[in-house]
Amino acid sequence: MEPQPLAAPAAGTTPTSTLAIASLVFGIVCWFALPVIGSLVAIACGHMACRDIRAARGALAGDGLAVGGLVLGYLHLATLVVAVLLAIAFFGGIAVLLGLVGIASN
Repeated sequence: MEPQPLAAPAAGTTPTSTLAIASLVFGIVCWFALPVIGSLVAIACGHMACRDIRAARGALAGDGLAVGGLVLGYLHLATLVVAVLLAIAFFGGIAVLLGLVGIASN
């Protein structure tokens, strides 16, 4: 028996951008693993995918995937920045209080 050839995509379907898929995958992964690198990859792939999809003029699909990856990446980056600023304010406030009480002084 001869091996069967792989099935061709159905007529009328457009291929999905690989960068858009990568953007969405890294946008999801950055919330569980690879926090900073994952969000940066999601943002970079999302922007490149949107550019490629618009340049293809309908010959490439996946704009929603790319936008989803962009939203998840930017949202994670913003959450990370807010968390760092809150941590700095919290621990800075503790240091100021300890300094006012005199516990931290020599």
